[in-house]
Amino acid sequence: MKFVTFEVDGKTQAGIYKDSRIIGLHDASNGIIPADLVRIIIDYPQYQPLIEQCRNGDYALEDITLYAPLPRPTSIRDFYAFEEHVVTARGKRGLDVVPEWYEIPVFYFSNHLAVKGPEDVILRPKACEKLDYELEIACVIGKEGCNIKASQAKDYIFGFMIMNDWSARDLQAQEMKVGLGPAKGKDFATSFGPFLVTADEFSLDQRKLDLHMEAFVNGERYSSGNAKEMYYSFGELIEQASRNVTLYPGEVIGSGTVGSGCILEQSGREFLKPGDRVDLSIAHLGTLSNVVGEEDAHGLLSDDGGDTV
Repeated sequence: MKFVTFEVDGKTQAGIYKDSRIIGLHDASNGIIPADLVRIIIDYPQYQPLIEQCRNGDYALEDITLYAPLPRPTSIRDFYAFEEHVVTARGKRGLDVVPEWYEIPVFYFSNHLAVKGPEDVILRPKACEKLDYELEIACVIGKEGCNIKASQAKDYIFGFMIMNDWSARDLQAQEMKVGLGPAKGKDFATSFGPFLVTADEFSLDQRKLDLHMEAFVNGERYSSGNAKEMYYSFGELIEQASRNVTLYPGEVIGSGTVGSGCILEQSGREFLKPGDRVDLSIAHLGTLSNVVGEEDAHGLLSDDGGDTV
């Protein structure tokens, strides 16, 4: 199933995308199914049979506002799992890949309270001149677990979604010279969506997902890769994340950037500016679109066309 979070008639609730329409689960179940998707994930075995029976309360996409599937996830851990991205990004700075990268998958915690959804305007941070997108795939934890083995991890994955780990490259470069971070280079926005697709729609018996990934800026293709190119599998990421720590339903595990999946890796490309449209597409997960904005002199969001948003 493809889960969403949406607003209609001033009410926000979780839903499923089916036959090009959205079914609101809270309304369709007469309030039995929670409106919050994290609560549904926590007790999914209880709600799944009822969800599969929901037929009423459907809406056309043009009549609703889509949010990120998880507007307030429990946490966000973002890994660094694609070798091509690591080699290229470090090479741009004259650095080799450190041997430790091949020994353990590493991650940072992002800001789970700054999540954006489809068509949201992404405000470029003040003093940032090098705003970048990052094309990633993320999984969502579906049940509680600690010290999970990679071979068992598929039982803990609720589903997958597109993730855009927006990056202020100049702010990031400055702060990481101190040896800590990233923080201010990342904490202003992370986009998810449009769908959270349940894990049963994928073959998780194999080590890697075979899903084509693309990014477009103003309609021009900038990035192309595949999720199967991850050096570390999601099972290995979950094993590392859960070592001596309990993972809970609704936590997000990001893959890190696919090879070629950001402007930093490319030559001759300008960083993002207000008005630019970024579309990230992953096979079977849909397309996640956002427009870059900035604060004007009055503190309003605007694109380069001058319209307030």
